[in-house]
Amino acid sequence: MAKRPTSVAGQVLVLQLVVMAVVVLAGGVLTIFNERSNSDDATRREVVAVAASIANEPSTPVAIASANPTTSLQPETERIRKVTGVDFIVVMAPDRTRFTHTTVDLIGKPFSGNIDRALAGETFTETYVGSLGPSIRSVTPVTDDGGQIVGLVSAGVTRAKISDQFVSGLPLIIGVVIAAFIVATIGSVLLSRRLRRQTLGMAPAQLRTMYEHHDAVLHSISEGLLVFGKGGAAEIVNDEARRLLDLPDGAVRREDLPESLQHLEPGSLNGELHLTDTRVLVVNQDPVMWEGRRLGDVLTIRDRTELQGVMGELDSIRSFAESLRSQAHESANRLHTVITMVELGRPNEAVEFATADLELSQHLIDRLMGSVNEPALAALLLGKVSQAAEQGVELTITEDTALDHAGIVTARELVTLVGNLIDNAIDASKESEQPWVEVTVRDSSSELVVRVSDSGPGMDAEILKTALTRGYSTKAGSRGLGLALVTQVVSRYRGTLSSEITYGSVLTAKIPTGHSS
Repeated sequence: MAKRPTSVAGQVLVLQLVVMAVVVLAGGVLTIFNERSNSDDATRREVVAVAASIANEPSTPVAIASANPTTSLQPETERIRKVTGVDFIVVMAPDRTRFTHTTVDLIGKPFSGNIDRALAGETFTETYVGSLGPSIRSVTPVTDDGGQIVGLVSAGVTRAKISDQFVSGLPLIIGVVIAAFIVATIGSVLLSRRLRRQTLGMAPAQLRTMYEHHDAVLHSISEGLLVFGKGGAAEIVNDEARRLLDLPDGAVRREDLPESLQHLEPGSLNGELHLTDTRVLVVNQDPVMWEGRRLGDVLTIRDRTELQGVMGELDSIRSFAESLRSQAHESANRLHTVITMVELGRPNEAVEFATADLELSQHLIDRLMGSVNEPALAALLLGKVSQAAEQGVELTITEDTALDHAGIVTARELVTLVGNLIDNAIDASKESEQPWVEVTVRDSSSELVVRVSDSGPGMDAEILKTALTRGYSTKAGSRGLGLALVTQVVSRYRGTLSSEITYGSVLTAKIPTGHSS
């Protein structure tokens, strides 16, 4: 069985414990050395203070000058020694003769140690091996009223006593070090548990592999993906999202998105249509939730431009086919009528019936083919007339319809623009008792104008504004792709789309033709 790799949390915990152990141990050692140094400094200050206080006492030079200095000085120095805790206090003559000492047998014998600096008037400390062993001692001069040095005072503490005091304080230092290590260990364990939850207990190699796969998937999926957190900048933007939204490299903020995507309401969106200058996009949005808290939003974007173009062409073909079917059915009825009239012996009336209907249809065909220099548009208009009639809607092509089509709009875009406007008008007109639609298509030296009027309720300025930024439809369950495509074509050529309600609902698209008169 393969050994499971150590997780990130486990490796971090081990590393933290090792680092903390080294830091705490080093800190403890430095603390011990520092405490030892501080202890020596405190001892030096203490012995200087004791020696100086005795030397500055007015009775000290008097006692030194007396016939028997030991009698008055020995009891006083021993009392002070016991109170202050020093190991010895020696009052001596300038020639080193001791007047006092903790060990009475040493009184009268010469002082062992350096006194030259004290004889020169200086108070100093030193570490010296004397009669009581190694000690830290101070030596200070005693002067009379005339400033003459009449004696010396030395106070000291043995190294053994200093060591005992230092050792007695070690348990506290060691206890603090151990307590610090325990607290740090507990903190590291808690941090490791949190890190384990956040990394799902995975090892570094597993995280790296997951990131590489995650990054590869993000850049290879065919949908655009943006992830927004609490801040304004997107945390994840894949290549497809940059392509669909024409985003530059680098950080992406909400204000960098198309206008309709900048102010999306928080919450879920499913298949909402949005437009850019060149694309029809279907946008989904889902909130990112964690333990009941909303962390941000995930936007997925799909391109419907090409698909919708194909669907539009399919709808046009289906419309033409249905129109032909309807005309074929109607032609069959008329033919049967003509034949029957002939059989009934009324040939003249049969001819009148046949030619009257033919003249009406042929007149419209001749007018459109003569005035509309775009076969695809002429065929579309003829087909829409038949389609509207089949649905009980009267569709009229105005007499001023004329198109030279020397502009920049392609035949496919023109069919998309006019066809979808007519389809929307036919659907809207059905809400009236006598549905009708009127279509005008003309171009001039400066602009292409497509005006479609109908007997429907129309759109106010706010509804039209919504339609200009995202797909809209008054039909229940519709995504409004027709009007979305119209808006896209108009925006692509920096045209305008306006709505007004006059003799009916009037929707007018104007596109600059891009050539001069």
